[in-house]
Amino acid sequence: MFRIVTDGSVDMPDQWAQDYEIDVMPLNIQIGTQSFQEGINITRNQFYDLVRESGVMPKTSLPSSRQVADFYRRIAVKGDTILSIHLGSRLSGTFATIQAAAKELADQFEIYTYDSGGGSAMLAYMCRDARLWERAGLPIQDILHRLDWIRQKVILIFTVDNLEFARLSGRVNHLQSSLSSLLNIKPIIILRDGLLDMSEKVRTRRRALERVVELVMQAVGDKKVNVAVVHARDLPDGEEMLRRVRSLLNCRDIFLADLSIPVAAHLGPGTIGIVAYPVDEER
Repeated sequence: MFRIVTDGSVDMPDQWAQDYEIDVMPLNIQIGTQSFQEGINITRNQFYDLVRESGVMPKTSLPSSRQVADFYRRIAVKGDTILSIHLGSRLSGTFATIQAAAKELADQFEIYTYDSGGGSAMLAYMCRDARLWERAGLPIQDILHRLDWIRQKVILIFTVDNLEFARLSGRVNHLQSSLSSLLNIKPIIILRDGLLDMSEKVRTRRRALERVVELVMQAVGDKKVNVAVVHARDLPDGEEMLRRVRSLLNCRDIFLADLSIPVAAHLGPGTIGIVAYPVDEER
């Protein structure tokens, strides 16, 4: 069997896990002294309510090598091939743990670990495309090469509404939230070389949302693209951005997703963004 695994930072339509046989490894979230895993003992609505009621900023913690190994053993049988696609190594130490566990299990499974260079809907599309290529009969090395192409071409741009989450997480370069919060400044954040970088600051939420769309349009032009709009507990703005993107870009596939808890824990409610990459019609 050919198994495809990703982690809890993935953002994808609910049906994709079943349709494309994607196994999602939960990640750990800490709120005060309590530990949670999305889909196991907490939902997204419960997460936001608990953060609001407790006033405690959430944190994420790395899975242990044992947790990863146990997950692989639970979803696969000896001799299976596993393609394990994960949150970028420059954003989290998760990938290093994945690699360590894969080495420990080398006598049981043929595990290919893949650093996505990002996360969120990037993982969803990578897993979906990998499954489609596998079903079309492509060997694993060709699948990995095609994933490399997506990683090189993907665009991830977003804005956050609550600067405190991003500041405390330390995931965004050059983000200074104290002064920006006082001035109601909204940062535009772009994935560059596997890191999140604040590229611009604008004065209003509405202008920030417009600027995200503008930057994606500049990057992709009229190329045919696969797109995802992601949001953190802001469905109205997410749906409005989806409508705009669908009307302005040459979309092949497009979906709207609510950010996973491990991502929302670092960026906060009100985060809105776009993930896009050009479709290579020759592949």
